[in-house]
Amino acid sequence: MNDQMMTNDTSYMDSVHKWGRIWNFSVMGILFLYPLAVALLFGAVPDGKGLLMGLIATAPMYWAVGIVETFTYIPMLGAGGSYLSFVTGNISNLKLPCALNALEQAEVKANSDEGEVISTIAIATSSIVTTVIIILGVILLVPLTPVLENPVLDPAFAQILPALFGALGVVFVSRNWKIAVAPVVLMLILFISIPALDSGTVGIMVPVSVIFTLIVSRVMYKKGWL
Repeated sequence: MNDQMMTNDTSYMDSVHKWGRIWNFSVMGILFLYPLAVALLFGAVPDGKGLLMGLIATAPMYWAVGIVETFTYIPMLGAGGSYLSFVTGNISNLKLPCALNALEQAEVKANSDEGEVISTIAIATSSIVTTVIIILGVILLVPLTPVLENPVLDPAFAQILPALFGALGVVFVSRNWKIAVAPVVLMLILFISIPALDSGTVGIMVPVSVIFTLIVSRVMYKKGWL
């Protein structure tokens, strides 16, 4: 029985890695094909020197973020969830909260077989719901434009993300507030002292915060504070 279960687990993970690689490389190819098609159709081939200088200025940052995010998210999302998240995007503000909430509700750990399946299902569901909402948004954009542009609703729209992350934050901070203190203090110091940091830097700051939290938590554990 145990040998059969191990065989099934291995077969499942082999399938996850096989299709995960196929879809990730397929999406990568599609992303590269779009600018290539635009350049060929409109005769707007970029200057080689300018393109190279732009890549030198920006690419290393994204390489670093990609490497850090890989080591940060995979232990929390599992293999299947990670492949799916990196294809569909919006990891920090959609996929990760959905996966963590599903794991918490199911009372399983992320590195377990059950956690692997639940995380993948949660992220797949989040991706489907997001796609459906985007489709509805595109269809209803014109009819709802007068309502959405009403000045009365501006304060509500400005608070959507703070409300979302505030609710999620309360859940996770309440589980162990001692661990939560360090990243909160770090982010407050960084965002107050460096005005250039804004919502566009979330993709960079989340991995930084995770690594900082792991280091501080390790030190606190060694000192017996946890």
